[in-house]
Amino acid sequence: MTSLNRSNHPAAIHPERVLQFGTGVLLRGLPDYLIHKANQQGIFNGSIVVVKSTGGATDEFAEQDGLYTVVSRGLQKGQLVDKHTVVSAISRVISAQEDWKAVLDVAKKPSLQVIISNTTEVGIQYVEESIFQNPPQSYPAKLTAFLYERFKNFGGGRNKGLVVVPTELISDNGLKLRDIVEKIALHNELGKLFMKWLKYHVRFCNSLVDRIVPGKPDTETHAQLQQKLGYSDKLLIMAEPYRLWAIEGDDRVKNVLTFAKTDPGVIIDEDINFYRERKLRVLNGSHTISVPLAYLLGLETVHEMMQHPLMSRFVEDVITHEIVPTLPEWMIPEENPEAVREFAADVLDRFRNPYIEHLLLNITLQETLKMRARNLPTIQRFVEQHEQIPQRMALGFAAYLRFMKAVREEDGVYLGEATTPTGGIITYPIRDDHAEYFYKLWQQVDVHDASSVRNFVQTLCADTLLWETDLSVLSGFGDAVADHLSNLLTLGVEATLERHVAAAESTTSGSEIG
Repeated sequence: MTSLNRSNHPAAIHPERVLQFGTGVLLRGLPDYLIHKANQQGIFNGSIVVVKSTGGATDEFAEQDGLYTVVSRGLQKGQLVDKHTVVSAISRVISAQEDWKAVLDVAKKPSLQVIISNTTEVGIQYVEESIFQNPPQSYPAKLTAFLYERFKNFGGGRNKGLVVVPTELISDNGLKLRDIVEKIALHNELGKLFMKWLKYHVRFCNSLVDRIVPGKPDTETHAQLQQKLGYSDKLLIMAEPYRLWAIEGDDRVKNVLTFAKTDPGVIIDEDINFYRERKLRVLNGSHTISVPLAYLLGLETVHEMMQHPLMSRFVEDVITHEIVPTLPEWMIPEENPEAVREFAADVLDRFRNPYIEHLLLNITLQETLKMRARNLPTIQRFVEQHEQIPQRMALGFAAYLRFMKAVREEDGVYLGEATTPTGGIITYPIRDDHAEYFYKLWQQVDVHDASSVRNFVQTLCADTLLWETDLSVLSGFGDAVADHLSNLLTLGVEATLERHVAAAESTTSGSEIG
């Protein structure tokens, strides 16, 4: 079987317009993929120089001339998608550790327009260091050194500024990176002229990326795919069909990032808060409110959750009836509610993707912080808008409290236990910074006494240090959670869920406050 390279898979060579820090699968499965698509349509006509910031060789990229395959598998508009794309946007990969001078030489290219990065969330942090090291250690210092090299080479020319788009998964990633670069520049005394050029001619854009890219498939699947494709590809990666890259920018940014014109998954807007809020509430929030309930049923993956008739109904209903209606209309572009409903339909397709193994237990990591950030605002908005309690979210919240019930502690890890509908016992780690807090509170609860459970829930809801708000003021919420929790503890998870679904079929969503 032949290897994938430009000899047996000819591809156009374009000017190097993008510098990319990071070789990870997210960058290759989203920005690089999108730039390749634009090149294929004759729009952007630019290639990407990739910087490998960490140690390790770049041989695999060199052997394949930067080519690799993205296999997109999953559901889209309810239809099964299974297609592959050979991405040819990468021109070369340079190791920062082994050839930092070659990285700095890219700064001298007149064709360069864009810098993108994904150095993980910890990559965008300030480290007080010299940018004149070979190379600097932190990503912001490397970026500052590169920008300073470009400034010097072009004499601070205004038309040689760049658009910098970090994709690290933190809020306001562009603004935070800009602030750090400015601080590093001051520490290294790079001068007022550079600071002025940095301020007016280098545009740092906040961005949001959303695509599940599991990466390289397992050995068996990899072999099957290569057999089907007819060539070997050591860099082959898997991705879901859905994709979104929302970038905060004005007309100047649009004029540079012309690849955005070729794919509806790329959005450039002066305010991307809607896209961030939509993802946080609908995608992340529905995960957080549903997963403890599904896991306590004995399910292991998101796909299994969506195959379970009761859980699938629960997830669909909590998204449709309790999460989607709470996004503020003023936040929605052109006040178009379809933008949220269409995204919700995409989310359900993504959850049902049979090709992605998303473990429920992994999603429960730091469940308390996630519940606070993702779902409490939704619960509060629902009560304000409807003067009702969102009963599905109340059940999900109760299941979260049940999930946080540890039975013992071993070597600093708190362990929970649950009985599955088939009678089996599952033991699981509670990987949450508040595990000890919950363990101590649960010690005081008689699970067979409804009043004891109610006192437990009331104490939790009133803990403003934990929630940064007082949930006890949401009239009826604590009572609804306590009722659901008592049922989970005495009737079991499946019977409680069955009762809830049956009740939802005969009544409208929520119960009136009074």
